[in-house]
Amino acid sequence: MFENLSVFENRYEELNMKLYDPAVAADRNLYRDLMKEHKEIEPIVEKYRALKKAEASLEDAEAILNDSEADKELRQMASDEMSAAKSDIESISEELKILLLPRDPNDNRSVIVEIRGGAGGEEAA
Repeated sequence: MFENLSVFENRYEELNMKLYDPAVAADRNLYRDLMKEHKEIEPIVEKYRALKKAEASLEDAEAILNDSEADKELRQMASDEMSAAKSDIESISEELKILLLPRDPNDNRSVIVEIRGGAGGEEAA
């Protein structure tokens, strides 16, 4: 389901390289736009990296459990690590699903809220 998230990771690394470029820093509008995009995809990339780390931990634990030369204590530790990695993968997957939902285009707009006193005189206000 999350196979295409490497595109976000590649774009994130590309943005990091561009942001360190002095020519980009000289152009305020370009720098602002790149920083905005950087901040939008940063949480997705961080969760994706955490997901990859948890999946690697799960694979390592499975390899230890499948190893016939491993002792009982090591197998127990691998079993504990495997269950922890599975729960991490589930929680990170749910967080990634939420992060990947499309954003409302009105989220970045300013809003003016006016608060007025109600009817009933000074006590109501």
